[in-house]
Amino acid sequence: MRKAVAFTGPSNSGKTTLIEKIAKRLISSYKIAIIKNDPGDKAQFDKEGKDSYKFFHTGAEVVVTSPTRTTYFSHRQKSLDEIVNMINDFDILLVEGLKYLPLPRIGVFRGEIDESYFRYVKAVAVDESVDKNKIPSNIEILDLNNIDEVIEWVLKNSKDI
Repeated sequence: MRKAVAFTGPSNSGKTTLIEKIAKRLISSYKIAIIKNDPGDKAQFDKEGKDSYKFFHTGAEVVVTSPTRTTYFSHRQKSLDEIVNMINDFDILLVEGLKYLPLPRIGVFRGEIDESYFRYVKAVAVDESVDKNKIPSNIEILDLNNIDEVIEWVLKNSKDI
């Protein structure tokens, strides 16, 4: 079983927290993989002066391996298929962002809803701060604070990949 589902929404809407809660809950029963999009190219993964930092700044593809982890630093953008093939050993893939990918998608909103996301989502996870009357009837409404409900949707609606 290799299934995928995606999460999208504005900054600070709770996407990362929701994905973290889902992963923590499912990790004992499933092999979980997570892909996070960084559209602003802001993420920093290594410290200046360390060997891996020096190697990465040569422009090469770099893999750092240890007894407990493997870290891959790449200068090349990867397609979803390439990333899936690299990770390979997982049951459920949770994707944050990348709204153009053809995956079942939950929109995450707090306070205001950005209607431009509606064309990408099959469901929304919202809290009590959201006016649910603004959500079209063809989009399922999930309680952002009910992790069991969200997980049930993920398991039922995720796409085989």
